[in-house]
Amino acid sequence: MSRRTWRVAVTCALLTVGLAAVTFAQRGRFFGMNMGYEPSYQNVKYDGRFTFVRLKYTVGPGGYYYHGMPSWAHGFVPIGPSDDMAERSLMKILDAISSVHPRTDGSNVFALDDPELFKYPVCYMTEAGFWELSDKEAAAFRAYLEKGGFVIFDDFREPPRGGGGWYQFETNMRKILPGAQIVDMKPDDQIFHVFFDINSFNILPQAYDGGLPILRGIYENNDPSRRLMAMINFNTDISDFWEFSNTGMYAVNQANEGYELGVNYMIYGLTH
Repeated sequence: MSRRTWRVAVTCALLTVGLAAVTFAQRGRFFGMNMGYEPSYQNVKYDGRFTFVRLKYTVGPGGYYYHGMPSWAHGFVPIGPSDDMAERSLMKILDAISSVHPRTDGSNVFALDDPELFKYPVCYMTEAGFWELSDKEAAAFRAYLEKGGFVIFDDFREPPRGGGGWYQFETNMRKILPGAQIVDMKPDDQIFHVFFDINSFNILPQAYDGGLPILRGIYENNDPSRRLMAMINFNTDISDFWEFSNTGMYAVNQANEGYELGVNYMIYGLTH
């Protein structure tokens, strides 16, 4: 190869890389060495039916590690032709086995300070170790929880795979509910018996996390006799069993345990 040919080849390669980078940057944004995009979504109009709500938040460094998606969207965007959204799968199960009959034709995504969130009694957040929270969002979400809202935190863990891990999550919750106590849940707590009876946490499967799931909660006024305001699934990813149950990735009995927990959470949030 002549020097002129080599220079032309290098120039073309650099132009190709540059154009690709510009195109990718137009789709999303950069966080350190991570590149990502914001998935598109269209919320369904409120009509009184129970609707799955996913919380969207500002993503901290490293939160675009999975297929380029922001951490709040893990399980929301199908990543293969046979995959389904986690929420859609759970709503289909809830529709089939209960009298709730939720919407199965769509779901909603809201920021923590979106006034529309107050129309929906239950919301869900994934990967809270990457969650960055503003003072405005903290105040708005505090009002949501104190007015009867119920939140489920799922799919987060300690660093390095979990962003800021438990410390990041707890710091945010202290801003939202300054005096709240985060307590370890027990199998005999009401939330584990509102529909299915879950008598042991040892039977809960792990998708890929090591050790056992750690289930914690926050009660209204720190009183276990009152309603649970937040359910926290730490060191586990229960929604992975919802998302991939129709792919054959997990055994049926494992997926069933994940669904039982999800159904109980939804019904508890609706009835308390």
